[in-house]
Amino acid sequence: MTSPQAFPLEPTPIHVPDEVLDDLRARLASTRAPLDEGNEDWSYGVPAGYMRDLVAYWRDGYDWRKSEAAMNTYEHYRTTVAGVPVHFMRKPGRGPDPIPLILTHGWPWTFWHWSKVIDPLADPAASGGDPADAFDVIVPSLPGFGFPGPLTGFPDVNFWKVSDLWHTLMTETLGYEKYAAGGCDIGGIVSSQLGHKYADELYGIHIGSGLPLDFFTGPRAWDFARNRPLTDDQPADVRARIIEFDHRHAVHLAVHMLDGATLAHGLSDSPAGLLAWLLERWTAWSDNGGDVESVFTKDDLLTHATIYWVNNSIATSMRYYANANRHPWTPSHDRTPVVRAPVGITFVTYENPPGIHTAAERVQAFMSGPQAAWFNHVNVNAHDHGGHFIPWENPGAWVTDLRRTFRDRRP
Repeated sequence: MTSPQAFPLEPTPIHVPDEVLDDLRARLASTRAPLDEGNEDWSYGVPAGYMRDLVAYWRDGYDWRKSEAAMNTYEHYRTTVAGVPVHFMRKPGRGPDPIPLILTHGWPWTFWHWSKVIDPLADPAASGGDPADAFDVIVPSLPGFGFPGPLTGFPDVNFWKVSDLWHTLMTETLGYEKYAAGGCDIGGIVSSQLGHKYADELYGIHIGSGLPLDFFTGPRAWDFARNRPLTDDQPADVRARIIEFDHRHAVHLAVHMLDGATLAHGLSDSPAGLLAWLLERWTAWSDNGGDVESVFTKDDLLTHATIYWVNNSIATSMRYYANANRHPWTPSHDRTPVVRAPVGITFVTYENPPGIHTAAERVQAFMSGPQAAWFNHVNVNAHDHGGHFIPWENPGAWVTDLRRTFRDRRP
């Protein structure tokens, strides 16, 4: 059996109370912008001019109820797993034998970043695909990232503890005997941990990066460059790429791992501050050619930001980074590869490491590098289009790659 005879939970549509939205608009109306001269090019961070317009639209033009209605075209459920409240969205598969698939997001994602791939994965025939590729799609919110509300009682939340929750959710709560998993960013290492610890109960995993499970371990885990030196004899493009990666990630990792609670006081009190912190990452990490709204419309940006705001979830979302270091991953077994379940990977060239320029070079660099040995990789692809938010930015590539990973692994 690949799925329960009848789904065991009753749907609970998303609904944010009017008073929460009224409070948000009141706070936005009281926003005090910083002094920000000479920053029209974003070189100092998110400019006050762009933020002023976006905050005004959030206050007076953006329609949360429209976004909420779009979300509620899917089934939503709330349950408790090992004492932790969990929200997930679901679309049942339509095909001869859909297999269950749990998709896990990252930071600063929400569950809604998967919205562009859910329909083609659940109902391939509706978009010209093969119905034999159908999945019963489960899309949870990482605990502490949004719905069902503020996370309490789980102060040590991190990726490998969520993997245990997800396995319990899929096998005990929902009754699946075997399932597939996919994810990007934090969701990628959640999925990799599932493929490590629970390989025999998975068809496989498909991830958007090849990060090793010990990525956050060590005394300087916030150093994204991993102490890579800048030397005078480095090729100019390699040197520039190292600096670019530091600009993209250094502040993010250092603050979230070392001082997230301090920052959260401001971001939990000011929706404009929260939006700015999220917006900088959505801008810097997406393949947008200098125009974030070519990837995320204003409504898209504000939908994701509103999910964080109404659930007061920024502090617990940032806590994942510190806790991955404070409670480091340890192996569940000594077999190799570490991630024994079949693994598919989708890379994008926007995230190529220094010295790697093309999609083909990205695949070759992975296959010949040390990270490949971590995985039982069966399907590795790279694409020229798309950034950190692959299923949102290049959904067609993600769907095609994921289908290929599982096509020969169904019962």
